[in-house]
Amino acid sequence: MAEVQDRFPSIYDGWHNYHTVMIRAIEPLDSDQLALRAAPNLRSVEEIAAHVVGARARWFHAVMAEGGDEFKAFAGWDRRGAKTRSADELVGGLEATWKGMQDAIGRWSPEDWRTTWPGQAGEPEVLTRQWIIWHLIEHDLHHGGEISITLGAHGVQGLAL
Repeated sequence: MAEVQDRFPSIYDGWHNYHTVMIRAIEPLDSDQLALRAAPNLRSVEEIAAHVVGARARWFHAVMAEGGDEFKAFAGWDRRGAKTRSADELVGGLEATWKGMQDAIGRWSPEDWRTTWPGQAGEPEVLTRQWIIWHLIEHDLHHGGEISITLGAHGVQGLAL
């Protein structure tokens, strides 16, 4: 476990940097730019960003019981019928979920890191905090790439890595 904890700061810093780049790409967007899609059947930039917020909240709150009611409220941001969000709201959701994740990770003890939960369809049989964190990192990377490609396809600056 010490080895995992020794490597975590550099991985975590990279994730934080990517989170910041995502925010910088979303912050200046107006409602028309947030509505852009790479194709008619794909999510809009706004829907993708709301999905990142929702997924973070679900994994941390619904699975790991972290974050309280405010954090729980973000879990439905990407669900059918959810309200359309402005760039300011999306940035606020990304920042709030980031802070909630950071607060939780910062207080987890070695014993907390050993906690497991049963997986569901499409997941490992047993979920660990390490798996959930890695899954959220890859999730942010994947959907940040979607945002960048969608914006770039419409001549708007994407994620500036």
